[in-house]
Amino acid sequence: MMYYIMRFIALSASILFPSLVFASTTVKTQALSLTSHPVGYAAVAVFTLAYLLVTAEEFTHLRKSKPVIIAAGIIWAMVAYVSTQHGLGEVAEAAARHNLLEYAELMLFLLVAMTYINAMEERQVFNALRAWLVRKGYGFRTLFWMTGILAFFISPVADNMTTALLMAAVVMAVGGDNTRFVSLACINIVVGANAGGAFSPFGDITTLMVWQKGMVSFGTFFVLFLPSLANFMVPALIMQFAIPDTRPSSNQDDVAMRAGAITIIVLFLLTIVTAVSFHNFLTLPPVMGMLTGLGYLQVFGFILKHRTKTKLAKSPEAEQNSGKLGDVVPFDVFNKIARAEWDTLLFFYGVVMCVGGLGYIGYLELASNVMYLQWGATTANISVGLLSSVIDNIPVMFAVLTMNPDMPVGQWLLVTLTAGVGGSLLSIGSAAGVALMGQAHGKYTFFSHLRWTPVIALGYIASIAVHMWLNNNLFH
Repeated sequence: MMYYIMRFIALSASILFPSLVFASTTVKTQALSLTSHPVGYAAVAVFTLAYLLVTAEEFTHLRKSKPVIIAAGIIWAMVAYVSTQHGLGEVAEAAARHNLLEYAELMLFLLVAMTYINAMEERQVFNALRAWLVRKGYGFRTLFWMTGILAFFISPVADNMTTALLMAAVVMAVGGDNTRFVSLACINIVVGANAGGAFSPFGDITTLMVWQKGMVSFGTFFVLFLPSLANFMVPALIMQFAIPDTRPSSNQDDVAMRAGAITIIVLFLLTIVTAVSFHNFLTLPPVMGMLTGLGYLQVFGFILKHRTKTKLAKSPEAEQNSGKLGDVVPFDVFNKIARAEWDTLLFFYGVVMCVGGLGYIGYLELASNVMYLQWGATTANISVGLLSSVIDNIPVMFAVLTMNPDMPVGQWLLVTLTAGVGGSLLSIGSAAGVALMGQAHGKYTFFSHLRWTPVIALGYIASIAVHMWLNNNLFH
């Protein structure tokens, strides 16, 4: 009985907590299966405990990266010990190195993207956009649509959490004490940001992983535009009738972008083009293009810093004004790198390596057989979306890529879509939702979102139906 209980726990853990997309093709030359070995059971127990600590971060205040990093070390130490005892130490080492290399590509890619986002934030790009929207004095329903639509179209370039926080800042600024408007607008923003991120390789970490693994080509992602749009529009059209048909008081605050802001935006777009070109035309890893783009920002940062010093030299009294002269603020690209979300990046390391260990042991192959052979690809992929409403979509997609089921492009697009938009079903299902619960504390809550889950589910169903209808030729 204990054997079957542990098999069930392992299967559940590998589906719900997975994170090793980049261990997806873990070296499969090992002839050692540990799914019924005490080390296998111990690995599942260690990872489950670590992930429980991750989910309790809000209450324990223990950063989520810490337990999974320790768990990764313990799991691989156990795996390596047993493998060495069976003369397979080199196989375990090769598998660990493979997973580490795959993580390094993801981490460096995200680090560059985070650096650009931080640079734009420091140059007041997002604050200027927020101030412009607030000054216009639009009505609540207009703002509901504008913030949702902007979330949908900004998230394909910026990550969904940054986009959601930006749009929520607008909602909070104009909504004031109108809890109903703030709550509904935040739900709309979460749905829009998650939907917008699903049709772009850069819109979400899950789409980035699918692209970097070569499951879907860069241009093919955009066939998900209309399904993603359906996911956003269906609930928005229904929710708009619950928005108060009134106008908030106008706000005349103005925020100007700092020197170099527009250039940084252009360089970010050029960096994306470089990454795509490296991958599509030169068959090089996209991360090399992103790191080249970081070089663009570094060179421009040097130029910007030189200009700042020149202007400060012409006006020495500006040094007494906190190092500022008008819109000239000293710029240092390494400060932007330091401000990256390192806890998140290290969390990815821990989960990638943990699930890599579970994959080496054999649990993910077991999960893959159940989901994709017994259930079928369509049912499995739709279920992945439902799982992502409870568990963050990143570890869910890590698991699918680790399983690496043999599927046509249409099915890979389906799981990309569902993993991206499924997180909108609950406020805890995506980073955007969790972030907004903190930003709009007391106004946007788990239960305020839950009341509209049936409506959001209609959008989820609509997006799947539109994809399977419009892109039916990709399922064969």
